Amino acid sequence: MPINNLPQTLQDLIQTKFLDRFFKDGLTSRTGFRAIADREPFAIGIGESITKTRTGLLLPTTTPLDPSTNLALDNGMAPQTWTIEQYTLTIYAYGATMDLNMETSLVGIADQFEVNTNKLGIQAMQSLDRLARNALYAAYLGGNTFVTTTLGAPGTALHVDNVVGFETVLVNGGMTPVATANPMTVTVGGDVYTLVGTARDTTNTSTLAAFGGFSGTLTLSTNVTVADSTAGNAVVSSVGPSIRRPNGRVGTPQLVAGDQLGIQLVLSTVAQLRDNNVPDINGSYNCYLDNTTLLELFNDPDFKTLYRGAFGSEEYKKGQVVELLGVRFVPTNEAPQQTLALTGNRIRRAIICGKGALIEGTYAGLGYSDTEKDEAAKAWVDGVCTVVRQPLDRWQEIISQSWKWRGGYCVPTDVTANPQVIPTASNSYWKRAAVIECL
Repeated sequence: MPINNLPQTLQDLIQTKFLDRFFKDGLTSRTGFRAIADREPFAIGIGESITKTRTGLLLPTTTPLDPSTNLALDNGMAPQTWTIEQYTLTIYAYGATMDLNMETSLVGIADQFEVNTNKLGIQAMQSLDRLARNALYAAYLGGNTFVTTTLGAPGTALHVDNVVGFETVLVNGGMTPVATANPMTVTVGGDVYTLVGTARDTTNTSTLAAFGGFSGTLTLSTNVTVADSTAGNAVVSSVGPSIRRPNGRVGTPQLVAGDQLGIQLVLSTVAQLRDNNVPDINGSYNCYLDNTTLLELFNDPDFKTLYRGAFGSEEYKKGQVVELLGVRFVPTNEAPQQTLALTGNRIRRAIICGKGALIEGTYAGLGYSDTEKDEAAKAWVDGVCTVVRQPLDRWQEIISQSWKWRGGYCVPTDVTANPQVIPTASNSYWKRAAVIECL
């Protein structure tokens, strides 16, 4: 029709043929990562970043006081102080928009306004869920990588797939860049070294780039042997989060066919979270994983033993486990997928989370306006602001439909819960979740 001004990709919406007058929904992702986040409002008037502080506990006292020092005003006791740790939450702006000509849209086969609204809503929810996923995995895949280039001779510079988790150490409660004065202990191959510097590549070639990873170079205080620096060897930080793999594989490249998710692997991960005294979520830990990884449980001998003779159970009828072993399995299409170029293997990653593993901050001033009469229709849905702007063109035909969100995600540490305070705790900075890698 000569009056329509739709883009070429939408020309088929015009009634030139006999078409159904309703749009059909396409496939969408099944999201879920955002549900793990503790939501905190980001107050106005404080800038774009906020630093929050967690307090630690005092060390237990098991040594009796010496009666001979029970003198003066202090009774022989020295004052103690608790430790602190800090994390920073930074907000950014996200959003998208679509234009709609209200007059010419009437020649279409269905209500484009409603469809635009629906598609923008799905986009907003998927975008925020992916931001939550990336923040969570960036932290809990950090401090655990592998060598990408074998050294020709012993040297101090080591190129690795992902430097995230090796760049900072905790100093006086705050994260400080790794340096000679602030070193980090790392294991490369089979030996322990001291890390004194980290540099990101100009061009990111990390296999985890889509999930927050960044390739780069680690500088050690002493030469790394050629045997330790062989491509594919694991590089692990002494304070990095734990990554669980089947059959005791020490690094991602070491995974081979048959290394699949099993009950014992889930149980050991849950035990680790409980050893760190990580609180659960309404009685269970949340495990986010793709459907293929979930169904690997049905190949596990322990699972088969557990459900022997129970083929009429809902688990076998539907091929889906919802709660088992103190874990709530949450299938999602957003779980990270990766084909490792070094081996060609398809790596799948599940993550088991406890309460407080992720924090979402939403700007409190979202949608605020100083004008007396706001010329846009605004609505807030799950923290996202939707905006419909009135037509501003000369013919007053074209409206804009948009969504916006100002906020950010951060993954706080739990350094103060160390083995001195909780004997079963690990030395990891990040304790409230754990990644399981499998094929």
